[in-house]
Amino acid sequence: MVKLTKDELHFYTVDEEEITKEPVTIEWDANAAEKGGYEHFMLKEIYEQPRTITDTISPRIKNGDIVIDELNMTDEEIKAVKKIYIVACGSAYHTGVTAKYVLEGLVRIPVEVDVASEFRYRNPILEEGTMVVVISQSGETADTLAALREAKARGFKVLGIVNVVGSSIAREADSVMYTWAGPEIAVATTKAYSAQLAALYLLTMKLGRVRGTISDELFASLLEDIKKLPYQIELLLGQKEKIQRFANRYVGAKDIFFIGRGIDYAISLEGSLKLKEISYVHSEAYAAGELKHGTISLIEDGTLVVAVATQPALYQKTISNIVEVKARGAFVMAITTEDNTAMEKAADYIIYIPETNPYFANSLAIIPLQLFGYYVAVGKGCDVDKPRNLAKSVTVE
Repeated sequence: MVKLTKDELHFYTVDEEEITKEPVTIEWDANAAEKGGYEHFMLKEIYEQPRTITDTISPRIKNGDIVIDELNMTDEEIKAVKKIYIVACGSAYHTGVTAKYVLEGLVRIPVEVDVASEFRYRNPILEEGTMVVVISQSGETADTLAALREAKARGFKVLGIVNVVGSSIAREADSVMYTWAGPEIAVATTKAYSAQLAALYLLTMKLGRVRGTISDELFASLLEDIKKLPYQIELLLGQKEKIQRFANRYVGAKDIFFIGRGIDYAISLEGSLKLKEISYVHSEAYAAGELKHGTISLIEDGTLVVAVATQPALYQKTISNIVEVKARGAFVMAITTEDNTAMEKAADYIIYIPETNPYFANSLAIIPLQLFGYYVAVGKGCDVDKPRNLAKSVTVE
C-alpha cells in the first residue's frame, strides 16, 4: 500500500507495517514506442534483437567472466542445487525447453520444464535442493505469477527472468534477472524471447563455471560465441528479401509442419507458434523422431515441412526424416548451419545460419523463422501487431 502526501511517499505492507522502497530507474526512451520507419512494430522488434542481446549480456560479462550479482546465490548454494525447475507460458516456455537441453548438457543437472497453468494445479514434487526459475516478459503473467507464489509458499527460493522493471514477478521473486529488451509493443514476442535465451545462456555458464562442469577452455569458447551472436543475427537479417520471397509462396497454405530434434525441436516449437499466432495458418511442431508415430499421415503432396537441423550430432537423423516426408510429397525448407553440405541433396530450400556453439543455435535459427511467419502474415493482410483473440500479457486465467 502507498500513502501519498504533497511532499512524501510512504509504503506499507498489508499489515500496515511501514517499509522502505528503493527507487528504480526505468531507462526506456520514447523512441521505443514508435515504429521508427518500419511497417510494423514486430518487424522493428525483430531488427532490434542484436542490440537486445548486447544489452542483456554486456553488463554481465566482466574481465572474462560471467557476473550475475542479482542471482543472490553463493558458490556453495549453487553447488548445492540438485535440480532446476523452469516454469513459464507460451514463448517463454519455449525458452525454458531450450534451457533444459543447454543446462543438462553443460551443467549436468536435471531440469524439468513445466507450463505454468499445469504446474500450479498438479501438486508438483519440489524436493530439497530444487532451484525454481520463472520466466515472463511482462512479469504479470497470471499463471506464472501463481506458480511463483506456489513455490514460495512451499519454502523454495525463486529466480525470476523478466523484462518489465518493477512488475509483480520482479517484486515477489527472491532474485531477478532483467532482460533489458526495452518495451515490446507487438503481441507476438521476438526480441524479449531472444533476450530470455541470452539470460538463460548466461545463467548456464555461471552455474557450470561454479560447479566445475565447464572447463576453462570451453568457457572461453562459449564466451566468444555468445558475444558474436548480435553480429551473426545482423547477417541473418540481411537475408530478409530471400525469406520474404519464399514466404509469399505459402500465403495460401492451410497447414505447415515444423520438425527438429533436441534443441532443434525447441526451435521448431517457437517457429510454429510465431507462424500460427500472427498468420492464422494451422501449424504444428513435432520432435522429428515422432513422425512415424502418427504425424506422417498428415503429410501429402505439396505440404510444407520446415526442418530445423542445427545440431551436428543429429544431422543425419534429421536428414532421414526429411527423406521420409519428401517421399510423401512434402516440400522441405531447412534451417541449418553453413557446414552442413549434406542438406543440399535433401531439402528443397535452405536457409543457412552462421556457425556457433550448438547450444546457442536457437538464437540464430529463430531469426529466419520469425521473418517467415511475419511475411506470411503480411502477405495475408493480417494485423501483425495485434492478432485476433490475443493479448500482450495474459493477466487472467
